[in-house]
Amino acid sequence: MSRFHIGLIINPLAGLGGPAAFKGSDGMAEQALALGVEPKAAQRTRTALEQLLSLRERIEFVSYPGAMGGDLLAQMGFEHRLLGQVGAQPTTAEDTRQAVQQLQDAGVALILFAGGDGTARDVCAAARDGQPVLGIPAGVKIQSGVYAISPRAAGELTARLVEGGLVRLASGEVRDIDESALREGRVTARWYGELCVPQEGGYVQAVKQGGVESEELVLADLAAWLESEWEPGARYVFGPGSTLHGLAQNLGLETTLLGVDVIEDGRVIARDVNETELFALVEGHPTYLLVTAIGGQGHIIGRGNQQISPRVLRAGGLERLRVVATKRKLATLEGRPLLVDSGDVSLDDAFPDAVRVWAGYKEELLYPLSR
Repeated sequence: MSRFHIGLIINPLAGLGGPAAFKGSDGMAEQALALGVEPKAAQRTRTALEQLLSLRERIEFVSYPGAMGGDLLAQMGFEHRLLGQVGAQPTTAEDTRQAVQQLQDAGVALILFAGGDGTARDVCAAARDGQPVLGIPAGVKIQSGVYAISPRAAGELTARLVEGGLVRLASGEVRDIDESALREGRVTARWYGELCVPQEGGYVQAVKQGGVESEELVLADLAAWLESEWEPGARYVFGPGSTLHGLAQNLGLETTLLGVDVIEDGRVIARDVNETELFALVEGHPTYLLVTAIGGQGHIIGRGNQQISPRVLRAGGLERLRVVATKRKLATLEGRPLLVDSGDVSLDDAFPDAVRVWAGYKEELLYPLSR
């Protein structure tokens, strides 16, 4: 079984200013340490990671050395590998930003970080659009909407993702209070950006009655979202299956149920294409590849859609692959991961550990994937 890769960053100085009554830790860590305040970020991270101990065989962490993650992971017995180096002690904001960059380059599915609003600012400064992150609250100030409600909740949500539960992606604001002004009795908060944050997924929209998802309404919602997002001149490849066929019908387009069709500027330009025809249509053109999961089985590539071959996937780019599936369809997997079997092992290995699934109007889920 392939392991689920999670990035971990601990700001060892987070929260030091609270017990010292400094109203925050920014620029005050050394003074707090001099007063004998003991760091708590590692302990709060431990509380989060304890929720993952039963899944230890399914996870590999990627982290930074020492107090930024490596020490704790070794103590808890998690499989892990370390990147980069920690220079000056205590650690700096630049260490956090460098760690975020390198964890993203390593292709982790989720970055867990422990800290406060200052740490969230540093993560936000380095995180790429769409990179899922989740904060473990360990700071004095938690104004930002990118943190779980508690360390335990952060661990439970991560476990839910690893186990294949429905985890929704949302945008969380990064805000921070000016601590210098706060120490003078003035509360001044500022918005610094937004991060992509997982939240517990559930039947939160597109329902008719009794909390049961209506596929009919979901497809209508997805069609409205896609129609609002059409990229002029881009080609959209619709894979086979009733989900994508129903999506096309809601867009007023006639596609084939079991074939692969190509759409550009809101009209079908090719129906039921073979692999050679499809490659000719996508090579050199900005292309989005839309696929769905086989219900109960989970394959998104390599079963019934072999027209979307390795060379087509490379031409389109994995970053432009979109999985479309209702929550009801994902529930038939009973927590099992989505699967790829393109016939090219190196390409399969290039897929991320978790993929974004379009599941409703501007609603994306993060779901595990295996090879």
